[in-house]
Amino acid sequence: MTDEELDRLLDKLTPAAKVRLLTGATTWRTHAEPAVQLPESVLSDGPAGVRGQSWDERSTSVLLPSASALAATWDEELVESLGGLLAAEARRKGVDVVLAPNLNLHRSPLGGRHFECFSEDPELTGRMGAALIRGIQAGGVAAAAKHYVANDAETDRLTVDVRVAERVLREVYLAPFEAAVAAGVRLVMAGYNQVNGVTMSANGLLADPLKNEWGFDGVVVSDWGAVRTTTDTAKAGLDLVMPGPEGPWGEALSRAVEDGLVPQAAIDDKVRRLLRLAAWLQQRTVGASAGRPRSAGTRRLVRRAAASAMVLLANRQVLPLDPAGLRTVAVVGAHAARTRTQGGGSAGVFPHAEVSFLDGIRAALRGRARVVHVPGPAPRCPAPPLDAELCTDPLTGKPGLRLRVLDAAGRSLHSEHRRSGRQLEPPLPPGAHTVELSARLRPRISGTWTLGLAGFGRMRLSVDETAVLDGEFPRTTDDPAVVHVNPPGVQARVELTAGRGVLVVATRQLAPDTGRATVLSAAPPDQDLDTALAEAVAAARAADAVVVAVGTTEHTECEGSDRCSLALGVEQDALVRAVAAANPRLVAVVNSGGPVEMPWRDEVGALLLSWFPGQEAGGALADVLFGRTEPGGRLPTTWPVRLADAPVSRTRPVAGRLDYAEGLHIGYRAWVRRGRRAPAYWFGHGLGYTTWSYEEVTGPTAVRAGEDFVVTVRVRNTGSREGREVVQVYLARPGAAVEHPELRLVGHAAVRAAGGQEAEAEVQVPGRLLMHWSVADGGWRAEPGRCRFLVGRSAGDHRLALDVRLAGEE
Repeated sequence: MTDEELDRLLDKLTPAAKVRLLTGATTWRTHAEPAVQLPESVLSDGPAGVRGQSWDERSTSVLLPSASALAATWDEELVESLGGLLAAEARRKGVDVVLAPNLNLHRSPLGGRHFECFSEDPELTGRMGAALIRGIQAGGVAAAAKHYVANDAETDRLTVDVRVAERVLREVYLAPFEAAVAAGVRLVMAGYNQVNGVTMSANGLLADPLKNEWGFDGVVVSDWGAVRTTTDTAKAGLDLVMPGPEGPWGEALSRAVEDGLVPQAAIDDKVRRLLRLAAWLQQRTVGASAGRPRSAGTRRLVRRAAASAMVLLANRQVLPLDPAGLRTVAVVGAHAARTRTQGGGSAGVFPHAEVSFLDGIRAALRGRARVVHVPGPAPRCPAPPLDAELCTDPLTGKPGLRLRVLDAAGRSLHSEHRRSGRQLEPPLPPGAHTVELSARLRPRISGTWTLGLAGFGRMRLSVDETAVLDGEFPRTTDDPAVVHVNPPGVQARVELTAGRGVLVVATRQLAPDTGRATVLSAAPPDQDLDTALAEAVAAARAADAVVVAVGTTEHTECEGSDRCSLALGVEQDALVRAVAAANPRLVAVVNSGGPVEMPWRDEVGALLLSWFPGQEAGGALADVLFGRTEPGGRLPTTWPVRLADAPVSRTRPVAGRLDYAEGLHIGYRAWVRRGRRAPAYWFGHGLGYTTWSYEEVTGPTAVRAGEDFVVTVRVRNTGSREGREVVQVYLARPGAAVEHPELRLVGHAAVRAAGGQEAEAEVQVPGRLLMHWSVADGGWRAEPGRCRFLVGRSAGDHRLALDVRLAGEE
């Protein structure tokens, strides 16, 4: 749509109508405006799956691997294909805008939302994010890059003031967003946090560099509930306040315009951007397909992505396992049967049928080998939501629960059957006063069960009409992820007898400003640690091979809070050590979205990182374990041996401030700079089922400032099996006068070759990566001199080097 066409539409709108468009109509919708034939737009969370407007277990979604897994593929073509799948899902659910990708960085290994972010490296993050954007938007759906900017931790995220130097912002934290704008992203979401003393909803960074310097002509949308003021946010580059219809703009913004506090031109620019987005959506969605979420093709793509993301950290001649040589396989660990397929928080969806690790191994070995599962000791975490496997609806007897909404007198206003005790958005008919969840729990084990109830306000939990919890639980936070998605819970321990059903009833009064989320949970008695370990050891000794799955929980890796530790807990560490001692043919699978400590890593036969692998987790794991495919992943983040070793770890503000004092040096850059102690596994590390030699690197001897060029690397597959190698090129600036990272990724390329064959990787190196931001000049500058390019398999494994002279600027 041309500027002239936009101006004609603007002329048809009254000042009040213009302001009305700038706040959402509902939680997930924008306003329509008949005067200019402007339809409403529907937005949805969606980094790993498109939820739609309602959070309902009956409305399922395709669940992709986590963003950290996608980055581990180092495969832009694959990520772009997955973006297309998200677009098809969005079309199917009537969604116009997918709130993805998350372009914040893994600054500290404690970041609670790492699973939703790509990497510690700005270049890899930018390339993966741009690929996802291209895929989403090619399907006629708009992408929204978030959370602009320096929103890299969850602690006090609504108010934290991140203090970061201008050059560091430009070269590290803004870089992925600049790549997103270059990829044509249609929306950018402003974060909750402050940067250098100013909240991002009112920060000058929305204008410069985003809109003015980079030429972003799309919509800047707030994070949900982030905007609390009127004039300063309206005068900044923010265009759309979400959610609605209430908010700090509306009538207050109209008065500010009338009083001359906010220029009318600023309002017109915001409306133009919304009109431009609507025109783009109308143009791009013509003829777009709706997609088939349950199709075999969709499942194959998600399964291939999960396997491509799995990182083989270590292999002592154990993998791949040959099914022909197996009679019994022991699958050990709670995560094997209840695989964690996604992270916690607003990115969560109710997936289509999930395939656990255990299910995938059983399917692969059906008719060939016996599979024995032993859960081992349960990881320490709150009880999971009650589900249809443990209970029935007391009204119908069907597997699941009964949800009722009651008025103040206790009369039922709404009643329906549900399959999950996690009810985040129960209906609110007029007069709604109380949410009630009831279920007939069928305990299979006698002992002390843990029952839990999560939410805010007045809550009560009874078992056979006897109250086990009853009290007032006040709201203690404004964080929407906590209020509406993961409210805190309270627990009670109740003695139950196997086979004897009990009626469990939970109620929560719907007090103002406490949200609707109500979660009823249940967990069986904890098994004695020694007994649980003994059962696991016995199974391991009797098996030909062992797969042990350990990982984090939704309470340790989740939006709204950072981690306090990287430890998996004494129970899981003891489990791995015990089964490793019992059977050396053991594969340890780590089911987490970010780094964890693995004190037993040198004691296992093979160590495989699955991330949060999405709905096809089990099939993908079986493909890798039994050699149907190679584990394709390379680490997008450096993993320390211990948290204490990490050069950058702090996520907690001091007096409200979080200083990025490390400057340019995060991730592997910080490890190289410090140099005293190596990490457990370097950024870029990952093994396959073959070996490679690096034979030659060629490239220019000199380049001009800002000039792109190619580094060509010849490698050879020195094994007997076809494989894929990710060739990585890093830049060092020895002897430079300006401070630079000791090492920085400037390019990578993947090649495939059969055993004994050679291949050439052509690595494109953008000239901008040889430049630095000059604060004094307010622009990009190149320091002439020697550039050394180190070529290899990771940030810590360099095989070849190329010296290039960088000429000065003319």
